Amino acid sequence: MPHTAPLPKSSGAPLSGEEGGRQGEAARLRDILQLRFTNLFASLPAHTLESISPASPWKRLLKVAGYAGLRLVGNVFRKVRNPEDLRGKVWLYVVSQNNYDSLHFLREALPDAVLVAGQRKQIGRYNGAVNRLSLRRKLLYYGQLPRVYRALQRTEGERAGRFFDLIFNAVGYYEVYRRALRHYRPRAVVFANDHNDDARALLLACQAEGVPTAYVQHATVSTSFPPLGFGLSLLEGQDALDKYRQCGPIAGRVALVGMPKADAFLARRNLAPAVRRVALACNTLDDTAAITAALDYLLAQFPDLTFTFRPHPGDTRDFSFLAARHPALQFSDARQQNVFEFLGEHDALLAADTSTHLEATLLNLASLYFRFGPGGIADDYYGYVAHGLVERADTLPALGAWLRRMQLAKPPDLYQRAAYYNATLSTPDEGHSQQRATQVLQGWLAEVAPTTRA
Repeated sequence: MPHTAPLPKSSGAPLSGEEGGRQGEAARLRDILQLRFTNLFASLPAHTLESISPASPWKRLLKVAGYAGLRLVGNVFRKVRNPEDLRGKVWLYVVSQNNYDSLHFLREALPDAVLVAGQRKQIGRYNGAVNRLSLRRKLLYYGQLPRVYRALQRTEGERAGRFFDLIFNAVGYYEVYRRALRHYRPRAVVFANDHNDDARALLLACQAEGVPTAYVQHATVSTSFPPLGFGLSLLEGQDALDKYRQCGPIAGRVALVGMPKADAFLARRNLAPAVRRVALACNTLDDTAAITAALDYLLAQFPDLTFTFRPHPGDTRDFSFLAARHPALQFSDARQQNVFEFLGEHDALLAADTSTHLEATLLNLASLYFRFGPGGIADDYYGYVAHGLVERADTLPALGAWLRRMQLAKPPDLYQRAAYYNATLSTPDEGHSQQRATQVLQGWLAEVAPTTRA
């Protein structure tokens, strides 16, 4: 049987119900935007923040105007027509391509499951594969904005003004999602994200409407995340549970089920005795100039190795100049190629703060932590170096020395380092996390949301 660890319900669980009044609205929105008001978010690199919330007040106003015109008003004239009936189903709520990859197995395992996203949420290559929740009425709730903003100014200070555009975007999600829940009455909602504003709004709406909620971890988590507020949380391993305990009291039950999205790839571990093919993964935190300098160094120093560059699927920077600069450099499109498929074509990974290190180690790649620029978040953010999952290099010569070592001989059992992060590793359940997660979820659903028969 899967190991489950019942934990006490949190007295500080996310707000639920109709608190009413200005303080209730502001407290709810503060909960929805929890991560946006943390020191971590404020310390993100300038180029990363710029794509989320521009530094210029005028650009933020233009962004708000664009959102109001294209999204709020545009949604009013755009009726949602879904290919599937959402009534009484188990909703698998996704906010990204990675979320879809993490929950799709439940679509196959649960006969009454449907994939759901917000009306115009970008789900990458899966945009046409998910049902949509209408946001046509979101515009109706902007009357609360002035009083909510004033209340947030009192609690969040200058950050309320700095991130006014994010506050503007978040208004109305909770109310329209409550309407959707009352209309469709889903059996339960399963999340793969616990900190995006729309996901948190739906979580609070579910709590207010009495809809059971579950959570499937989709990537390595942070101690800056909100406390777990779901009825059931399916976590990958002890690392996630330890971190969530630092986030605050945990509501509901917890089960450590391993990494479902990795099941199909664990049998294809890299058995190469030495490194010949090197992956370099970046995300929006990494500096373009530092990435360029690293690639200049690597392709000059290691002409006999094959290098592949892969930006994060959410990174909108144009890296086409690298192709002209380095004709031998290969590229992977994260919007089209699954991360495990990508890693399966390589022997080593170079990256900074990304959960791709864990995925690479599970496939027995040699993985090195190397920061591309000073970054803007804590050094070794996920604790991969501290817990011995990966080695690190702080300079290009140190990176080169590590790579030369890996050219001579790659350690054979690197994947065993991931046991702290993946509860099924080296157990009879290894490679069967999907079945394990499905079994726990089905048992929980039978208890909290049994199906009714005519």
